[in-house]
Amino acid sequence: MRFQQSCRMAVWLVIAPLLLGGCSILREFGPVVEVHTLDAGEAIELKRGDILTRGKLSDATTQTIRVAALDAQACAKPISADCVEALAAVTGVAADRRLAALSELWLAQAQAMKPGSEQQAAWLETIRYAYAYLFFGDHTPGERAFEDRQTQVRDWYNYAVERAATGMFEVRQQMSTQLSAQTRWNIAGWELQLDMRSARLPGSTAVPAELLPASSLSFRGLRSLYRRDGFGAELVAVMPDEPLTSAPTRDGHPAAKRNQQPLPWSEMPAPSMTILLHPDGDDLDSVLHTRTVRLTVHDPYVESAIMLRGQRVPLAANFTAGYGLWLARANFNRQSLRSLLGREGGIDRPHVYLMQPYDPNRRIIVMLHGLASSPEAWVELANEILGDEALRQHYQIWQVYYPTNMPIALNHAMIRRALGDTLAHFDPSGQAPASSDLVLVGHSMGGVIARLMVSSTDQSLVQLAADRSRLTPQQIKRIDPMLRFEPFPHVSRAIFIAAPHRGTSVAGGRLGRWMAGFIRFPVTVLEELAHTLAPNAAASSHESLGHIPNSVDNLDENDPFVRAAADFPISAQVNYHSIVAQANAEEALVDSDDGLVPYRSSHLPGAQSEKVIISGHSVQQSAVAILEIQRILKEDMTQREEQLTPR
Repeated sequence: MRFQQSCRMAVWLVIAPLLLGGCSILREFGPVVEVHTLDAGEAIELKRGDILTRGKLSDATTQTIRVAALDAQACAKPISADCVEALAAVTGVAADRRLAALSELWLAQAQAMKPGSEQQAAWLETIRYAYAYLFFGDHTPGERAFEDRQTQVRDWYNYAVERAATGMFEVRQQMSTQLSAQTRWNIAGWELQLDMRSARLPGSTAVPAELLPASSLSFRGLRSLYRRDGFGAELVAVMPDEPLTSAPTRDGHPAAKRNQQPLPWSEMPAPSMTILLHPDGDDLDSVLHTRTVRLTVHDPYVESAIMLRGQRVPLAANFTAGYGLWLARANFNRQSLRSLLGREGGIDRPHVYLMQPYDPNRRIIVMLHGLASSPEAWVELANEILGDEALRQHYQIWQVYYPTNMPIALNHAMIRRALGDTLAHFDPSGQAPASSDLVLVGHSMGGVIARLMVSSTDQSLVQLAADRSRLTPQQIKRIDPMLRFEPFPHVSRAIFIAAPHRGTSVAGGRLGRWMAGFIRFPVTVLEELAHTLAPNAAASSHESLGHIPNSVDNLDENDPFVRAAADFPISAQVNYHSIVAQANAEEALVDSDDGLVPYRSSHLPGAQSEKVIISGHSVQQSAVAILEIQRILKEDMTQREEQLTPR
């Protein structure tokens, strides 16, 4: 027995090292494959986590490295040029897997580098391999439409383009003016070709003052951020912009003549754009060896997709970032108060802001804010229209920013002129679709002005001016065009929001009179009025103008101007709508108000629709009002398309 036991032990001593050395089962004393249950978050993170979202390589890239017989730990280091070179030289691994992994590895390298030419080269290598994967890999983008891996690679491409483009812009800003105007230049050992044929920047300056990634901007004060998923980097080009203030003076006296005034319009100085970088080459091998890249700039309002390598590719876009950045930097809140009080730093005449580069084929929505307000009044409405694809394709927004201390009649006349001059500039022939079927949207006092724009008057305002002023018949004749008018051409629809068409008792009450007492007109305005009334008089003749009613005076329900204007007939060619705010839902509608404007003043007989919303006076910002305006615009859009469709 002892002998047998000894023999067995000897046999085991001989074969055990062989078994333990060649069999993992005996070595581990467990199964080769083990299974673990993941919760939903862990499963999605495993599929979608990558160098951008979690700071380490994606699971798919790590698997590719292992399949290629490379050291996964070494490749995971921030900078591993040997790993990149080795993986690029590997054969036997599917092109899609290899190209995607190389794009992420270069991205990891770029993130670990300091800004400079080496980092720029790494961004361009990231772009090269992502571009090669998307358009020259084993499958087309359409075939991979539902793959998480394609979404990852697209995100790497977009991010690398964003970083490369902003880095190139910073380098270009440091160049001389002559060099920065070129369309070909070298950077990081690559030749860059600049192509801006698909985009137009506002103003006369060809180069932005700043180029900001939209992804780096976060906004407070906006309910929604509207963007479109797709290909390319979403950027905001911040253009040089002169602050809009009172007219310049000369020798201490305001420049009253019109030809000395700045343009009455400008395009929003922070347009959104989409940028692509295209490595040169018509096949995989040429793309992987090129040192030439083409940068193209696209207007997301004009182009929603492009044809690229035989594929229809949707363009990424951000429709909120530029608008939000403009509002955040414009300081409208302080300036509008200065304008109301007639203080230095305010404005003394209306200005038309185009929210996007002029498009002759999109209809124009003209927005008019209310008392002591500015384009900030439309922050939510404009953002929702810009973010709605159907509305964005059919409309463009023009916002009128005007000094709200002026008499309503004067503001109305100047706004008409500013809009007319703007339309004449962009469409001299008046034949473009944008110049017809305008839509006016006015809140509060802006609603009163919008109503005047679609109305016609008779002798009543002229007679009123003659009765209430010390003006001579000759002077009355000079201001006759301001007091006698017809509906503004080509307006087909108007939306009045909490508009005091018949005034309000608040303006004539103690608070209104107290507020009106602080209002002053800028000297520029007084000089221009004096020049209009007496062209040959001395510059100081404005002192003899006497009392001129301001905007708060005009909004008093007992003011003769607002009482006369309330009865002016609205053009039969204009469909109009009312949005009325009611502060107290328990109160009878006919006796209610919004805290400032009574229902009897905001109600208009003959309106196509009247929407009553439980809200205070700033109802234009409410989600319910915005939905109602969107409904009206889409209904209007549908009706117009039906009229244009041949039967």
